[in-house]
Amino acid sequence: MRRCLVFPIVPLFFATLILTDSAVLAQFGGGGGAGGAGGGPGGPPEKPSFRDYIHERGGMKAHRETGDTVVVDVSVVGNVNVSTEKIFQQLQTRKDRFYDYETVLSDIRRLNDMGAFEHVTYKTKEVPGGMSVRYEVRERPTLTKVVYHGNRALNERELGSRAGIAAGDPMSEFSIESARRRLVDYYKEEGFNQVAIKTVRGSGADSQVVIFRINEGPKERIEQVRVEGGTIVTAARLEKIVKTRGPFGGVLRHINNTADLTKIDEDVKVLESYYHNLGFLTATVGRRLEYDETGKWITVTFVVDEGARYKVNEVRIVGNQYIETASLMNLLELKAGDMFDGTLMRRDAGEITYAYGSLGFIYSEIEPQTVMRDEANLVDLVYTIGEGDRWKIRNINVNIEGEPHLMKDTTLLNQIDLVEGEFINRRTLEMNRRRIERQSLLEVNPAVADPPDIKVVPVDEDE
Repeated sequence: MRRCLVFPIVPLFFATLILTDSAVLAQFGGGGGAGGAGGGPGGPPEKPSFRDYIHERGGMKAHRETGDTVVVDVSVVGNVNVSTEKIFQQLQTRKDRFYDYETVLSDIRRLNDMGAFEHVTYKTKEVPGGMSVRYEVRERPTLTKVVYHGNRALNERELGSRAGIAAGDPMSEFSIESARRRLVDYYKEEGFNQVAIKTVRGSGADSQVVIFRINEGPKERIEQVRVEGGTIVTAARLEKIVKTRGPFGGVLRHINNTADLTKIDEDVKVLESYYHNLGFLTATVGRRLEYDETGKWITVTFVVDEGARYKVNEVRIVGNQYIETASLMNLLELKAGDMFDGTLMRRDAGEITYAYGSLGFIYSEIEPQTVMRDEANLVDLVYTIGEGDRWKIRNINVNIEGEPHLMKDTTLLNQIDLVEGEFINRRTLEMNRRRIERQSLLEVNPAVADPPDIKVVPVDEDE
């Protein structure tokens, strides 16, 4: 790809914009009937024959086999529950092909990857006419039954779908332990935070039964949520930020009320992030759980240590070559002397991104960083810029797939503000993408087809 110089040492890249719609136009549903007056949309293109398809691509590719010894026979022994046909589907060593040691080793790896065997090996034997290869397998014992004992709140169907193992599956310590952990996680999601589950292998004469012995414990619920230690923000405001909730309105105590410790721990991180955004860069948050006498109701207290609030000491921009530092500085809302605000910092990074995008640098990357100063409560902001290349529009193509075609190319072209020969504007590109997605004539359901999009495709300048 040749680079054109439009500014001193500025590489220029050309791209084709392709407006795509990969499904039938949503508003009109199916295709038109054969009868009636007027010319309807044409039928689907005729599928080429296999011979024509191969001929257009220069024919099928042939590969020369290498080796000195021909495989006379391939056999499998030791399998009981896994069919020989299923095993042979994994093998590349075949009768009448040349014998290859590396291929046999690859076959062994593929058989091990099936997960049905605890041991796989092979034996070779020279016979008249070539080599005989025999694969020897020893199957893992299979589960004859999975038993859940002690469950009261959750039924066996729910537990079985979460455990992920069932009768007939290969028995292995790893799969059984993984199932136990998934069950523990499931119980904790449902509020049974004191659950204990043990596994027992074998029952009576049957050594291939797995029993999950479950001690559910009480289902825990939230009695109250409190936040302590905050001074700059009210406790009521902080309680709205976290997702952990107590009884709705203080009345409906059981409905949608489950003590999820994972969610509580996530709320700790949410509160810390909230304070960091406000400039309390060393703020920490802990949590305290207090149970009532029944052991079923919890009061959750988030404890905040705000620390000091930091002020911006200096703002630096590094890595920029094609845009002056002063002009980028004018875009920033967060300046030296202001109290640090993480939201403003990210917004400023976005403004720099779009400033580059308006000049054709659509793949520029801006990384904001905070650097603590030795002086107390001061922080430097550093915006590191990766400018990337500058892109100009060579041409705009429209690609509408699906049958029938009820939309002309100009219908889509009228929805975009991009012009051939101009530099690609990142903000305009994103706005045009959203605009064509909102068109009622285009299929936007990802379950049906890829949604409409504008794709930037690099092209060689000589094309």
